[in-house]
Amino acid sequence: MLLPAEKELRAVLARFADARFRHDLQPTGHSSRELEDTSYRLCVMTGTRSVDEALTAADALLERMRADRRSATEATQILAA
Repeated sequence: MLLPAEKELRAVLARFADARFRHDLQPTGHSSRELEDTSYRLCVMTGTRSVDEALTAADALLERMRADRRSATEATQILAA
């Protein structure tokens, strides 16, 4: 599976949260379609089949990206020393 770029994953998560909030606050046909679209995109990006799985996978991916970034920073500091 190709990993999504962190920036794109965060953008889809933000759009999903916004769509979910607006749909829960005042459900309309438009808000329903927007929530469905962002849910689908999130599932595709994370290689999952449900929103709950996608959110769990997104959290894991973001943690992995954070750890990779931390490791790269530490390696750079060691090389610079």
